[in-house]
Amino acid sequence: MRKPWPWLSLLILSFSFHTHHSLATLTTISSNQTLSGDQTLVSEGGIFELGFFQPGNSSNYYIGMWYKKVSERTIVWVANREKPVSDKNTANLTILAGNLVILDESQTQVWSTNLSSPTSGSVVAILLDNGNLILRDSNASDSLWQSFDHQTDTFLPGGKLKLDKKTKQPQYLTSWKNSEDPATGLFSLELDPNGTTSYLILWNKSEEYWTSGPWNGHIFSLVPEMRLNYIFNFTFVSNENESYFTYSLYNTSIISRLVMDISGQIKQLTWLESARQWNLFWSVPRRQCDVYAFCGAFGSCSDNSLPFCSCLKGFEPISPSDWDLGDHSGGCQRKTRLKCESSNPHNGEEDGFLAIPNTALPKHSQSVTTGNADECELTCLNDCSCSAYAYDNNGCSIWNGDLLNLQQLSSDDSGGKTLYLKLAASDNSAASNRKTRGPSSLILGITLPSVLVILICAIVSAYVWKRKIAQRQEGEIIQRNRGRFYDSEREVKDLIDEGLLEEKDNEGIEVPYFDFESILVATNNFSIANKLGGGGYGPVYKGKLQDGQVIAVKRLSSASSQGFREFKNEVVLIAKLQHRNLVRLRGYCIKGSENILLYEYMPNRSLDSFIFDRKQSVLLNWQMRFDIIRGIARGLLYLHQDSRLRVIHRDLKTSNILLDKEMQPKISDFGLAKLFGGKETEGNSERLVGTYGYMAPESATKGFFSTKSDVFSFGVLLLEIISGKRNMGFYQSEEVSSLLSYAWRLWTESKLLDLLDSSLHETCKVNQFTRSVLVALLCVQDDPNDRPSMLKVVTMLDIETLPTPKQPTFYERKVQTNRASSSKVATSLQLGSSYDSYREGR
Repeated sequence: MRKPWPWLSLLILSFSFHTHHSLATLTTISSNQTLSGDQTLVSEGGIFELGFFQPGNSSNYYIGMWYKKVSERTIVWVANREKPVSDKNTANLTILAGNLVILDESQTQVWSTNLSSPTSGSVVAILLDNGNLILRDSNASDSLWQSFDHQTDTFLPGGKLKLDKKTKQPQYLTSWKNSEDPATGLFSLELDPNGTTSYLILWNKSEEYWTSGPWNGHIFSLVPEMRLNYIFNFTFVSNENESYFTYSLYNTSIISRLVMDISGQIKQLTWLESARQWNLFWSVPRRQCDVYAFCGAFGSCSDNSLPFCSCLKGFEPISPSDWDLGDHSGGCQRKTRLKCESSNPHNGEEDGFLAIPNTALPKHSQSVTTGNADECELTCLNDCSCSAYAYDNNGCSIWNGDLLNLQQLSSDDSGGKTLYLKLAASDNSAASNRKTRGPSSLILGITLPSVLVILICAIVSAYVWKRKIAQRQEGEIIQRNRGRFYDSEREVKDLIDEGLLEEKDNEGIEVPYFDFESILVATNNFSIANKLGGGGYGPVYKGKLQDGQVIAVKRLSSASSQGFREFKNEVVLIAKLQHRNLVRLRGYCIKGSENILLYEYMPNRSLDSFIFDRKQSVLLNWQMRFDIIRGIARGLLYLHQDSRLRVIHRDLKTSNILLDKEMQPKISDFGLAKLFGGKETEGNSERLVGTYGYMAPESATKGFFSTKSDVFSFGVLLLEIISGKRNMGFYQSEEVSSLLSYAWRLWTESKLLDLLDSSLHETCKVNQFTRSVLVALLCVQDDPNDRPSMLKVVTMLDIETLPTPKQPTFYERKVQTNRASSSKVATSLQLGSSYDSYREGR
């Protein structure tokens, strides 16, 4: 007779497995099982795993789900995100009364699937290979509950984001609070409850700050990155009961997820096993500061610096630890309370205002009727709840309470306003502190305007008198040729006689000279409506001549960093150059203090307006960008070698590359260009010229320039075109402070595709992209002799085998600081400290 001991042993082992902590994995959880400690539930194919985890340095434990085969633990779903437990060994996940529940160390229920009518049969929990945790009757196939209906921050392939049309209740995708707290954050994604086929991102589930645009059957109109027949297969379904969006992967071996990030952005990420990291495929909103109230109350957001958020002057973070974790939602608080809020009189000093120029003003202002800016300021000052005011052509606006969604714009951005922030006197030496207004203030308020009126009248009279003298001196010329452009030969001779041009400049010049009045007519008196933009040179206007020719009119500003020497240089030089990739000069004008250049009109403006604008960048696919790169290279080759003159541009950058209606590039702005004769190819300048970030090292440190200086600038420009990132506005990490050093690091680590602009993933030709990066790295090498000529550059853009580049000048290396545990980045050239030596980029 067989002894029953083997069976008894198996029974004991089974009991032990279910009641003691173990490193073993489960394939299901049934009513007689619990999961605790380091035990995990694994999907059948070993794709996903579920168990207790600790986020970051947190001491709390949560039940979460992650990819089992991804080396970097990535949480895609959290059960008890609002109620963590403190001990994973005594807490457990189990089935109780037909529900999947989490019990803490005291066996108190902290989370449940909350089925109102649980089945009377045997219930089992199963983790599927698509990342869906389901609860079902062991005798049935339909699920009683599934995690796909209760998503947290991650939208996995096969899941749904839906709207119940009967209850109008959307299903949310919500961000974590911060990187160490999976509790529900401020940002959420949902299907528009108004019934449209659009998705919205909301702040605090109340303030909409982004929309996908409607689904047109193929893509969401404002998210061109989401395309059918590429990597993802998207489906949008709408019926009488519900609407939902779902997606799958054509190649199921790809690991991809869509996340409502703590940054307030939706991010599509793909795992690169070769690099062992997540690669950002696309994100929206594309600019971090487009996320509503990202920096919290009294925080200012800037897309041009890292970190993005800073507290306004006189304020400090409410929770510095949260800020360090990327959670800025708590915002900032005053360092010193306002006088009206405190019993402390601040030594008798009144509260004042700090002017914050060039800002995008906060939302939800209150309009106040006032006669002028002083009255607007006084209204805010006398209202203790008023935090700030602004006064412009639209009148007076004030903000009460917290200031949210304040953005600091860059100098290149238009539309910025000045905000006047109320501060305690001790926090702001620049504030317009006010004493209590008395009779003396009233007298001053009456007499000061009178004095100003008299002074203004005197200035105007002097200006008119001076203007009349200048008009009499030039009247003869104007009367002789009113309303048309002059014969260039005769008028250039007049300018030579007046000493404005030199005799040698007249050799071969064929550009018409225009009278000032014809330019006034063409631009409608330089109207704001005709203004195209501007830079360090001055404003640029669209104009139309009497013969119907459309032109761009560049008007030298008195505050320009360029002077008449650069103006003359451009007229004389560009008139002698003709190439399809160089901008054409149509004419010029010199009258008194007016120095004006007339160019062929470029309807698509400058290259930087496309590649650095996330909305515009999608309009330039890979082939278009590669053609632009080739065109710029051919234009430079013409300047350096093929023209009858040898020209070094010395200020090549994206804003100086104009695009015609066919998106063909045209090199412009020859004010700083240098002309050489014979076989000359280099020289020295008495002053440093160029734009920071594009200047070659030898130009930046010694004023030395050559054709190889232009080659260096071309290398920087090439990297910017293919990456969509500015060289000097680029911050990837503490160790990589420029686009050049980032590109070099990716090349040494064989991760070049990480450099590619996310909008190019669909159209990029990898071999051309790789070749372009290598050409760029060859162009930015330290020694000018190591850089290729433009003739070689044009050739290398079309050949497969290229030499190996040397490490560029602007590289980073770690240098130990006084603290043993930290390091800082030092560059081989400390250029930041001598920024004032350079002419500012226009």
